[in-house]
Amino acid sequence: MKILKIDHLGIAVNSIDDGKNFWSDVLGLAFEGAETVSEQKVTTAFFPVGESEVELLESTAPDGPVAKFIEKKGQGFQHVAFRVENIEEALAELKEKGIKLIDQTPRIGAGGAKIAFLHPKATGGVLVELCQRD
Repeated sequence: MKILKIDHLGIAVNSIDDGKNFWSDVLGLAFEGAETVSEQKVTTAFFPVGESEVELLESTAPDGPVAKFIEKKGQGFQHVAFRVENIEEALAELKEKGIKLIDQTPRIGAGGAKIAFLHPKATGGVLVELCQRD
């Protein structure tokens, strides 16, 4: 598996508009726009930082994964995403190594990226996302 870089850091928020106050108005990061990913019950907003991004995540449904995360842990850091060269190969290698996966095969995430999540029980408690952008 070839990890190319940290693609983004996911931050769970109650409101992207409120989150923009800090990330854009206070820190001065450019707001790149928002996108709703209906399948994941989330609206995302990206703020580029060098070659990586901060991604704010706002749930669109009370039973969505981000809503459940906030209910359990509160707002804050939710996941780290690593950009990989080939996500299918990366998942196959992780399966071989016995790593518990949330996604057995890639799905489409924000910006059309192929994404897959690793289970936090296999990563020392951190939700890890793999993503491939063509």
